[in-house]
Amino acid sequence: MGFTSFVGRVLFASVFILSAWQEYNEFGIDGGPAAKAFRPKYNVFMKHIISYMGLQVPAVDVKHFIMAAIVLKSVGGLLFILGSSFGAFLLLLHLTFTTPILYDFYNYDIEKTQFVYLFVKFTQNLALFGALLFFLEMKNSLTRKLSKKKATKSKTH
Repeated sequence: MGFTSFVGRVLFASVFILSAWQEYNEFGIDGGPAAKAFRPKYNVFMKHIISYMGLQVPAVDVKHFIMAAIVLKSVGGLLFILGSSFGAFLLLLHLTFTTPILYDFYNYDIEKTQFVYLFVKFTQNLALFGALLFFLEMKNSLTRKLSKKKATKSKTH
């Protein structure tokens, strides 16, 4: 079971690690294609935040956001392969901030093909989010089971 679990974590984390590697290779001076695709969606998202919540959000350079995403995906993916809860948490953090911005299906009419594409991608990332939560809970419950088992096993002489 240990080997199967390891292979599953490698396959799961490869999605994040390979996309981080691609974004890193394309980064360049201006942030690369990821920044060009992210910038307009980020601006629309910030307009929604400001108009609906009335919060004034400080200006953030999109290049910094892309670099942070690269770091979260690569470090989180590598730690996740090793079975670390912290790695899973980093991947959760990445998905929490990027998914609603990148896959903004809520800005499109339901009949548009762009809506369907973005909604499918959004739900796929939601499934990844759920899988990471499942991993964290399984790891947490396994730790609790082992601590209870050790506590109840007392040696009697």
